[in-house]
Amino acid sequence: MRPEIRPFHAMTIGAAAFRMQEAGEPVIHMEYGQPSARPPEAVMDAARAMLDDGVKGYWESDELKSLIAGSYSELHGSTVAPENVILTCGASPALSLALMTAFDPGARIAMARPGYVAHRNVVTGLHMHPVELPCDAATGFQLTASMLAGLDPAPDGVILASPANPTGSIIPRMEMEKIADLCRERNIRIISDEIYIRLTYGEPAASISEFTGDAFIVNSFSKYYVMPGWRLGWVVVPEEHRERAVAYMSNFFLTPPSLSQEAGIASFRCTEELDALIGVYRRNRQMLLEKLPALGMTEMAPPDGAFYIYGRVDQFTDDSRDLCLELLKDTGVATASGVDFDPVEGHRFMRFSFAVTEQEVAQALERITPWFTSKL
Repeated sequence: MRPEIRPFHAMTIGAAAFRMQEAGEPVIHMEYGQPSARPPEAVMDAARAMLDDGVKGYWESDELKSLIAGSYSELHGSTVAPENVILTCGASPALSLALMTAFDPGARIAMARPGYVAHRNVVTGLHMHPVELPCDAATGFQLTASMLAGLDPAPDGVILASPANPTGSIIPRMEMEKIADLCRERNIRIISDEIYIRLTYGEPAASISEFTGDAFIVNSFSKYYVMPGWRLGWVVVPEEHRERAVAYMSNFFLTPPSLSQEAGIASFRCTEELDALIGVYRRNRQMLLEKLPALGMTEMAPPDGAFYIYGRVDQFTDDSRDLCLELLKDTGVATASGVDFDPVEGHRFMRFSFAVTEQEVAQALERITPWFTSKL
């Protein structure tokens, strides 16, 4: 029996936004979780050089794997073997690869709700069962060790996301350690989605690699490295699962684009430029945090990382998807409905992505302020 996969409603809103744009209307894209900045010039130069030399065929860069493995030592003080880094066509195949490698059909996988739509849908699509744990302001919009301890029977696995999409919330370091210890005791396999781990606005986010070597770690060049269209990511696999993961990868996905791998190597020389973009996101975040509460967005998740503001808008609507479409039509500002991230409470929430320019955030606020004010 084929599993039912829910649609990704942000794609519908995005498609409507692009139709408006093609018709000549000025649109500000805050619906997608992708940076609007251009990759560093050194990355572009590396890609151009590879095109001039002739793009390689099926290829996995040992240099890129070593750079990725080294970043765990540099940023987190943890040890990752380069051979346990598997390069993928973005984080989405990395998540699928991790799930297929670690679990059998029928496995129960715990995860936070709200959470990234593909976590739930990919688990479902692979004939596994998502066990969603409701999270709100009381838990910092993150699951906790005590939540996992309360599940009987214990789930086969858990997906962590810190910083998280759509909330930007971070699992505190001490809580992450408690989760790792609990999962070890209860034989719960961890998949840690760390795609936003370098995008934080206070204390750095902890990597699960600091507390255990038995987790699968998913990451990508799409966010911090501003390369969403290049489709390049990776998964760190535990030593005991490497052979199985490589077999799945080579049969299901082959290799990521060789041009993207060469560009990815160059991106490791651009951290100063990439870190500067975090300053842009920080200022965008501050503008939205100062203005949105006065416009009626309440109970906002703490955006300690990533580049999202997720908040309650149920004083305006009981269908945030319709609210987002109406806002787009009237103001040209595209946003995301909470229904993608929380099928139970999401109709009361919406998400703004602030991975755009400071000028675009200021313009968006100018457009939406009278619109929301008129509805208060």
